[in-house]
Amino acid sequence: MSKKLIITEKPSVATDLARALGGFTRHEDYYENDDYVLASAIGHLLELACPEEYEVKRGKWSFAHLPVIPPHFALQPITKTEPRLKLLVRLIKRKDVASLVNACDAGREGELIFNYIVQHAASRKPVERLWLQSMTPQAIRDGFLRLRRGSEMQGLADAALCRSESDWLVGINGTRAMTAFNSKTGGFHLTTVGRVQTPTLALMVEREDRIRKFKPRTYWELEAAFACAAGEYHGKWFDEKFAGKDDDEHARADRLWDEEKARSLQQKCRGQEGEVSEEAKPSTQISPLLYDLTSLQREANSRFGFSAKATLALAQALYEKHKVLTYPRTESRALPEDYLQTVISTLGMLTGEGLGKGHDEAALVRYAPFAQQILDRRWVVPNKRVFNNAKVSDHFAIIPTLQAPRHLSEPETKLYDMVVKRFLAVFFPPAEYLITTRITRVLDEPFKTEGKVLVNAGWLAVYGREAQAGDEGNLVAVQPGERVLATDVLLAAQRTKPPPRYSEATLLSAMEGAGKSMDDEELRAAMAGRGLGTPATRAQIIENLLSEQYLHREGRELMPTAKAFSLMTLLNGLGIPELTAPELTGEWEWKLARMERGELSRDEFMKEIATMTQDIVARAKSYDSDTIPGDFGELAARCPKCDGRIKETYKRFQCQSCDYGLWKIVAGRQFEAAEIEELLSRRKIGPLSGFRNKMGRPFNAVVQLNDEHAPEFDFGQSSASGDGSADEVDFSLSESLGACPKCGARVFEHGLSYVCEKSVGAARNCDFRSGTIILQQTIDHAQMKKLLSSGRTDLLRDFVSARTRRKFAAFLVRAADGKVGFEFEPRPAKGATRKTTAKAPAE
Repeated sequence: MSKKLIITEKPSVATDLARALGGFTRHEDYYENDDYVLASAIGHLLELACPEEYEVKRGKWSFAHLPVIPPHFALQPITKTEPRLKLLVRLIKRKDVASLVNACDAGREGELIFNYIVQHAASRKPVERLWLQSMTPQAIRDGFLRLRRGSEMQGLADAALCRSESDWLVGINGTRAMTAFNSKTGGFHLTTVGRVQTPTLALMVEREDRIRKFKPRTYWELEAAFACAAGEYHGKWFDEKFAGKDDDEHARADRLWDEEKARSLQQKCRGQEGEVSEEAKPSTQISPLLYDLTSLQREANSRFGFSAKATLALAQALYEKHKVLTYPRTESRALPEDYLQTVISTLGMLTGEGLGKGHDEAALVRYAPFAQQILDRRWVVPNKRVFNNAKVSDHFAIIPTLQAPRHLSEPETKLYDMVVKRFLAVFFPPAEYLITTRITRVLDEPFKTEGKVLVNAGWLAVYGREAQAGDEGNLVAVQPGERVLATDVLLAAQRTKPPPRYSEATLLSAMEGAGKSMDDEELRAAMAGRGLGTPATRAQIIENLLSEQYLHREGRELMPTAKAFSLMTLLNGLGIPELTAPELTGEWEWKLARMERGELSRDEFMKEIATMTQDIVARAKSYDSDTIPGDFGELAARCPKCDGRIKETYKRFQCQSCDYGLWKIVAGRQFEAAEIEELLSRRKIGPLSGFRNKMGRPFNAVVQLNDEHAPEFDFGQSSASGDGSADEVDFSLSESLGACPKCGARVFEHGLSYVCEKSVGAARNCDFRSGTIILQQTIDHAQMKKLLSSGRTDLLRDFVSARTRRKFAAFLVRAADGKVGFEFEPRPAKGATRKTTAKAPAE
């Protein structure tokens, strides 16, 4: 009797199918009954490989072997899952297996996984396709009653193959071409590029470039304290004529750019009476949608600092090991329309009723009241916001399963808690607020006060006080017609801030939304809902950029390295926008969608990819490193060897008359032209921050030219003689910055520190020392003079916390014992009181 072989993408799906169809006997790694053999892959079992005749060992990558466009693509088994591949091939070749059923996930990747297995097994047996969007037993049984013919899926199969092969062609050829280019001058400089990886990096380099070029501007804000019969409240001045259409991205209705005008308003309004008008409006806020992988990674990074990779690993463990979450690698935030009864059953599990021993009762106690409330009030109803087949792609949203949690680790518990609360909240009614806007007019100058009162918690009740902590209480009441008095008007000087660096949370958002600003409507539509990469691949893309040293992780911030800037300079100079702009992904997705519909042939698409690949290699071949176009110029400083002109190129600052040159990137830091100008002119620069050692750790250093005019690091350390005494330091040509706060002697700059003249040399008897760079904030001579003379610097805004890696503003202050510490910026409190934090050491 002939049988059909069903192949699923994951073991858990094979188990679900066996349970739904019934009658199966389990063998070691597969199931079997009278009609079917049922087995699973473990995700991808095969990957594309370069055909042996086209393979070139790493050390021999050169343009002579490029481009690599093989007439066919070879497949190679993934080593760790090769035993499963051998099992599937053996089952496919069984004589009693007459046909195959592709039960891999409903989408492009599922089609690719199955077709690679069939191709590797060289099978010509007929194929049918199971297409499921829901994994309920009834949906599975119905799916087997309407299996699709394999020929119906040809468009999807072609699109899947084309996406895989085109990624390979661009990645292999782009990486080898850029590596060959950067290795022309010697050594092996691996320079990886990719269709998704490189546009993602371009987003970060563009943001970092904006941060570096940002010039802060000062603005002023006015906040008045108003006294009324019932107490005191505060209001902020604003421009009623501000329309929000200003070209200045930093313009706001409550910002004043003219200090004189701000002070004039302050004097005008202080001590004057005001008239009050207010309007109260009800407002509602619906719960967030259910999680897909990207939104889960984004929030876990923001709340707990979990990396995207860590979040995926935790979610995968909760799905595979603990079986308490549904499949996590999803880009859908809705559930199938036939999932109402499953949701009701899941809520029943969360109430804890009917569960046997062994589950984590404590974990369910906090969910039970909310789950019971949803069930009692029958809030699970057909709702397109939650149950919508049109918004379910390969997989549905991440929700808890019918399995109660047990033995979860602390990080697993945190992630499970996020998913369960989101699942409960989506069925609760909206939160209801009363928002009051009060306008106080003082001599026709408007001041705005806003109050927000939570009237009905709705879904916020699921999150308890934590989610409501930011809500403001009732405003102090003002009677109709009552006049209030502006007892004080505070003027605060603020400075505009550059855009923040990307965290993993914000980078995931940027990748998800990439391409939405495209001018081409069709490409924009193709990118809709996709962005750069997929939810399943974005975490690995970020990790690849980190491992390839294109990014450094500083706390929760991601910073592009000099290598990243160098790659963007190279690609832009070569004129290869295909590798830096999301338009490439958009165009591919548009064409692949046409292919799925049968409107574009596979051969036509691959010919275009081959042409683009050849063009990328040809452009790289046509330039030398010193001819790459860019925003390069000639330095004013002359060559220290021959007095020749020095020009900036892609890799160096190069003399045009002799062989003298300086590399642009040293110890992971890229020199700016102005810094090289200073180094050549003064033969010394710094201290500079941003260098990194071989372990990837940052360090600061002075850079100076030695007798051969070569740059070297000077860490400001005195040499030591054999008897332990230090060399004397000659300060006769140095400028004294003031008196030492410990002993009264003179203070000078020495290496990376400001030191007392009696703290160096053999006869040192003072220990005063303060860094020229403190927490990445440069302390220049003017600020050190202020610190020594008055005991306090100006407010310095570029300190970076060693713990959180966040910027903060502070004064450096001198304590009575001469030690240098921080005093933090005063802030007006919610009652118009001002407080200053205690001093903290800054050494």
